Amino acid sequence: MKSKKVWKFFFLVPVILYVTLLIALPLLYILFISFLKSDYYGGMISSFTIQNYIDVFDQVYVSVFLKSIAIAGITTLICILISYPFVLAISHKKPRTQKILMTLVMVPFLTNSLIRMYGWLVLLRKSGVINQVLLGIGVIEEPLSLMYNTFGILVGMVYTLLPFMILPLYSSISTVDNRLLEAASDLGASKFKTFFKIIVPQTLPGLFNGSLMVFTPALGYFFITDILGGGKFMILGNLIKNQFLTARNWPFGAAISIVLVLVTCVFIFLYRKLGGKMDDLGGAS
Repeated sequence: MKSKKVWKFFFLVPVILYVTLLIALPLLYILFISFLKSDYYGGMISSFTIQNYIDVFDQVYVSVFLKSIAIAGITTLICILISYPFVLAISHKKPRTQKILMTLVMVPFLTNSLIRMYGWLVLLRKSGVINQVLLGIGVIEEPLSLMYNTFGILVGMVYTLLPFMILPLYSSISTVDNRLLEAASDLGASKFKTFFKIIVPQTLPGLFNGSLMVFTPALGYFFITDILGGGKFMILGNLIKNQFLTARNWPFGAAISIVLVLVTCVFIFLYRKLGGKMDDLGGAS
């Protein structure tokens, strides 16, 4: 019995060290410096203050928060609208075909996200592939502005985060009882009604998981707005990066980071509360 406990502790040690050294300690350090003052030379003064947190709620920064939440929310919604038809389509394929298609979903992860974003530059710029094709077939008379705007940012966000929505939904939809779908069909239910009355309630756990996995990173993916937004748009990730690297105001950047962590925790808390109820609803359905 003691030997089992020893082995369990032995295997837990790497996890404990990982969480402590790479998550807990960095967060505590960020929390600590968020209460310090910044000097004129980019350094920090060991003087306690809450002014950094007061400044976070300045109208300028609140607008950045709201814009970030809006972009993250729209990204999540688009990912849902794309993912549901996709997983529904492949769920009717043979198991071998399903594995191939899901592998193709994961293939982009083999390439660095930054490289893939530069690939979208080739596609979206005014002299890019999309505009040249549309001009060539006469659909448009002048190049479209597909990047350095909100559209370009959303394209990058959706492309990067879409697999995080597809995978949980695919996992949930594979548990849907086909007998329920057959019964709905026999009773004359339309596909629209079948989807909202049977499929959606049964896949709510995957929907909540996917939404959380898409929404949370979308708040801070600053490299997407830098590349496809041309640096014209500011989200929380850009704001934090600029405070650390450009303004050299580490305490204020740390305060924004802590607020972002708290916002994320709020969404996780809501997910756990609502998600648990949805799990029960899905099970009852």
